[in-house]
Amino acid sequence: MIQIINSPENVAAFRAVGEVTKEDYETIVVPTIEALVKKTDQLNFLLELDTELASFTAGAWWEDLMIGIKNFGKWNRSAIVTNSDNIITFTNGFSFIAPGEYKGFKKQELDIALLWVSAT
Repeated sequence: MIQIINSPENVAAFRAVGEVTKEDYETIVVPTIEALVKKTDQLNFLLELDTELASFTAGAWWEDLMIGIKNFGKWNRSAIVTNSDNIITFTNGFSFIAPGEYKGFKKQELDIALLWVSAT
């Protein structure tokens, strides 16, 4: 499931727990992101992973891809919070292939990640 994390008003922040489905994206993630982009014309995004990537269903991955494509030019800052060094490394390298800044953080750095992603 996806939960909304309390965050600054210029950030869409989520926590993934257990199985993450297409419905989680359709009912929580997409409306939150659409409202933020409409309000700020950019996307600051944070995802805290409290689950394995294998827990994302195919439908969830598809919705995630569609968010990325639909908002391609709107990405400003994106933070992924996890204890996986591989995911952090991948996230840090994503800035080289996509618009915006991407940064991985360890779970104990959630507050730092929220500050970083909300900075303009």
